[in-house]
Amino acid sequence: MKPLIKLQNIHKSYPLDGFELEILKGINLEIAAGEFVAIMGPSGSGKSTLMNILGCLDTPSSGTYSLDGQNVEHLAADELAEIRNKKIGFVFQGFNLLSRTSALENVELPMVYAGLDDKTRRKKAIKALESVGLKERMHHQPNQLSGGQQQRVAIARAVVNDAPIIFADEPTGNLDTKMSVEIMHLFTKLNRDLNRTIILVTHEEDIARYAKRIIKIVDGEIHSDALNEERKIND
Repeated sequence: MKPLIKLQNIHKSYPLDGFELEILKGINLEIAAGEFVAIMGPSGSGKSTLMNILGCLDTPSSGTYSLDGQNVEHLAADELAEIRNKKIGFVFQGFNLLSRTSALENVELPMVYAGLDDKTRRKKAIKALESVGLKERMHHQPNQLSGGQQQRVAIARAVVNDAPIIFADEPTGNLDTKMSVEIMHLFTKLNRDLNRTIILVTHEEDIARYAKRIIKIVDGEIHSDALNEERKIND
């Protein structure tokens, strides 16, 4: 079986003051469908750059990236956007919700880009919000919701298009411990019950331990890649 994600000798550099600053230094990585992977590393290690490439938000300087059997490293911006819309959902630390828009309308947004009709969008958005426990809050705007509720809206938005891959970039960074646990339980449920591939970027050991596999990045290279023997939630 082909891996869902395959990186081969991925390098990423940025121009800085007349020379090239190398961020990623020959990353080789495979992730299978249905995995729950945590990517860890200190600030400046390259973990966010790696996630941006994996999520088709950026392209590598060299190397090959195969996503679901398709090489994507040389695709144009509009082609990458189409892949993101069909195959990838994102959850960010800052929630990234539209401020003067209801939870329901925020969740509907990806389906607008996908070209779904109003009735289908509304039905799927309501179902997604119900799945994260926000049926009674769907008409509230973000400033009427707690941080944990806002992140639940962001998760509903990430899954509403049935994307097989969810990228979560420090998703508990703005939440207290109780809310962080609830959000990680949601990711675990998405992985276990719906077989969504979860790729989590975090610097927190406690959060990484929810994943089945932990990859540690140091100075732009994979320092370790191992199954998590201390997983917090067992299947």
